[in-house]
Amino acid sequence: MTNARVLVVDDSLTMRALFSGVLERAIGIDVVGMAANADEAREMMIRLKPSVITLDVEMPGMSGIDFLEEIMRERPTPVVMLSTLTQKGAETSFRALELGAIDCFPKPQSATQDEFNALAPKLAALVKAASNGGVKKTKAVHRAPQAAFDWNGNMIAMSASVGGVDALLNMLPTFPANCPPTIILLQTEQGFVEPLLQRLRASCAAKIVMAEDGQALAQGTIQLVTDPTTHAVIDHWPNASLRLMRADPVGGIRPSASLLFATLAKTAGASAIGVILTGMGTDGAAGLKALRATGARTITQNSATAVVDEAPAAARALGAAGLDLPLTEISAAVLSGCTRAAAAA
Repeated sequence: MTNARVLVVDDSLTMRALFSGVLERAIGIDVVGMAANADEAREMMIRLKPSVITLDVEMPGMSGIDFLEEIMRERPTPVVMLSTLTQKGAETSFRALELGAIDCFPKPQSATQDEFNALAPKLAALVKAASNGGVKKTKAVHRAPQAAFDWNGNMIAMSASVGGVDALLNMLPTFPANCPPTIILLQTEQGFVEPLLQRLRASCAAKIVMAEDGQALAQGTIQLVTDPTTHAVIDHWPNASLRLMRADPVGGIRPSASLLFATLAKTAGASAIGVILTGMGTDGAAGLKALRATGARTITQNSATAVVDEAPAAARALGAAGLDLPLTEISAAVLSGCTRAAAAA
């Protein structure tokens, strides 16, 4: 596989040196250039042809957000934004995701080598995934929610990480107000959660809530699981509740999609529908396979529309995916599996 060719863009000489240093030491990454501003980066993009760019949000002259918009318009290239995730920074970073950035990576609070070294594995994995995936931005389609339907008692569980914010903003507005009980496990920086909730609540007919321990699975409610200190599991079936439990990471991940899907396999079985959306790593694949073995409908987002295809690809390779669909078809597929008419057909 070809090494990722990275252009680091940051107005701080110290930040350029530190980010470049940790990326250069990672296997599979070549730092081909460093730029202090948009003018320098524009010229280097033409000359060096990077496969991915790390871009500082806050720069003098043309801001990182304005330059990102130019890149996506004039020379589409995968971009990982670097930002401080204060409240203001989170809103700006969220705007970057809407414009087409692959993801936003939090800058360390202090520019020390130790802190950068701690971030290195995650940043390197993100840069390589962005380089391999290319630019895949699903154009937002403003669709009316599906009409109310005759619910058959099934529930929906989905997982996502990199690219998941964009996927949810496209999918969930199509869910009806009386949608099936839905759980969405999203691996994302905590600074993005509140801006995401605000946008979803403004655009969705269904009720969007943060997951709470012991909260009942209820029709018309979509529960969002993001807390990195707990796992989410389903305690029993029917009349199920979502439980948040403190336990060690599973495969280095918490909350773990595989654990959520596995508990669904044991409790709800074929009464659940499992979906793996865009994301990094392999989390979710083993649990989704267990869910499929019960006869449940299982779906992966296809490679053509996934911002990062690693998680869906892992599920497909394991034989966990019953259906492999573009993002624009997934909401219809999960909702059709929760209607009484579909069950009787």
